[in-house]
Amino acid sequence: MLKIGVLGAGHLGKIHINCIKQIGQYELVGFFDPMEETAKAVEAEMGVKCFDSVDSLIDAVDVVDIVTPTIQHFACASRALQRSKHVFIEKPIVATPDEANALIKLADEAKVKVQVGHVERFNPAFIAAEPFIKSPLFIEAHRLAMFNPRGTDVPVVLDLMVHDLDILLSIVQSPVSHVSASGVSIVSPTPDITNARIEFENGTVANLTASRISMKNMRKTRIFQRDAYITVDFLDKVSEIVRIHDEVDTSNPFAMTIDLANGDERQITFDKPEIMPINAIKTELESFYDAIIHNTTPAVTIEDGVKVLKLAYRILDSVSKSIDKFDNKTN
Repeated sequence: MLKIGVLGAGHLGKIHINCIKQIGQYELVGFFDPMEETAKAVEAEMGVKCFDSVDSLIDAVDVVDIVTPTIQHFACASRALQRSKHVFIEKPIVATPDEANALIKLADEAKVKVQVGHVERFNPAFIAAEPFIKSPLFIEAHRLAMFNPRGTDVPVVLDLMVHDLDILLSIVQSPVSHVSASGVSIVSPTPDITNARIEFENGTVANLTASRISMKNMRKTRIFQRDAYITVDFLDKVSEIVRIHDEVDTSNPFAMTIDLANGDERQITFDKPEIMPINAIKTELESFYDAIIHNTTPAVTIEDGVKVLKLAYRILDSVSKSIDKFDNKTN
């Protein structure tokens, strides 16, 4: 059994604490939160010990689960790694690329496991659709959320779009060749809505939109490839696979046959893979336990997290340039 402690007991931190309590392989030693009122309330509500400092918690555990605001990720993770503790760290991995590079160095020196909380990898809708994704040519993702002050300490790219960037980089095995993006700050100091076009060296193109000022919530990705159209609804946890077949199977009553202009026929089939009801956060924490115990590569590595962060910063740089260009033309 591994002793684990949680840094941060806000909205997401409480979810992590509750999930860990359900995982028998972990011994939840306690948590730390700098907000005394929050800490006392969580301690009383959840029956979990509150430590009086970050260091005292780190010293008492084998695994540190970091669920603090992003700007505190590096400080907490570096202190844990310097004590050779395994680290699970929520997305985005840290606040800046420089911090990310330093964190990789610390992790290499500590020779411990680090996993990044890009939880959509564990979304049952994505898990069901992933086996059908083969060499996508075009990907479109919309991640829209109604306004919530929580998370506005960082741009929407780091708050929401990072989920889709991680999914994108996990299914497109090619370097990024070009990024162009635009965004607008409406209710917070940083962009609240951003659209990014990402081109890869292998020819794949992705169009991603993230907003935290929408009238409704949406987390949907559409994937187009030569023989299929795949939709993944991360919010409602539904996937649909539309496939094109050269040969027509007349025995399938649910298939549709289309006649092409040259006289050929194609058949279209519609599949909805079975979606297993799982708790994605609980599952990712369980996977981290397995990686530690069996000395295997974590499902979402520190390198994965750093790649996502660096791509996010390329998008932010492009957004900044587009805003400057607009301002220069209108002034």
